[in-house]
Amino acid sequence: MTQKKFSTKYLVEMALLVAIILIMAFTPIGYIRTAGLEITLIVIPVAVGAVTLGPAAGAILGGVFGVTSFIQCFGMSPFGAALLGINGFLTFLVCVPTRILMGWLTGLIYKGLRKTKLPSGASVTISNLCCPLLNTTFFMGMLVIGFYNTEYIQSFVSALGAKNALLFILAFVGVNGLVEAIVCFVVGTAISAALKKALKYN
Repeated sequence: MTQKKFSTKYLVEMALLVAIILIMAFTPIGYIRTAGLEITLIVIPVAVGAVTLGPAAGAILGGVFGVTSFIQCFGMSPFGAALLGINGFLTFLVCVPTRILMGWLTGLIYKGLRKTKLPSGASVTISNLCCPLLNTTFFMGMLVIGFYNTEYIQSFVSALGAKNALLFILAFVGVNGLVEAIVCFVVGTAISAALKKALKYN
C-alpha cells in the first residue's frame, strides 16, 4: 500500500509539473522577452521536480522543457528561429539534450547533498540555485560549439565587443542568467521545501 501511494503521489506531481511547464512554455508566463536571449522561468518546475522526485524526474521534466524550447524555434522565438534557419539539428542539440542534462544533474546534486551533513533546507537551496546555472552553462556552451562562427552569432559578438567566446557568453547572458538564478533560487526553493514537507519526501 505504501509503495502504491508513493507511486500515485509521484505520478500526480510529475503530471502537475509537466502541465505547468507546458502552460508556461506556450503563454507569456514562461518567458521574459529581451533583445537577445529570452529569460526563461521554466527552470523553476524542473528544479522543483528534480529536488522532490529525483534525478530521473528531473531529466524527464528537463526533456519536456527542452522539447517546448525547440518548438518555440518554429516562429515563436526570433532568436530560436534564426538558429533553426542556420542548422536545425544543432538547434535541437542546443535546446533539448542540454535541458535533460540540467534536470538530471540537479537531481543528482540534491541527492548527493542529502548524503552530507548539510541541513535539508541548505541542500534544497543549493540545488535550486544550481539548476538555472546549469541551464545557462549547457545552453550557452552548446550554442558556442554549434554556432559561434556563424554570421548571426558573430553579429552579436561584434555588437557586444567580445574578444573571445568566454567574454561573449558573459556579456550575452549576464542579466538573463542572473535573473533566472535569482528567481529559481527564491521561488524554486520555497516551492520545493513546501512540497517536500507537505508530501513527506526525504
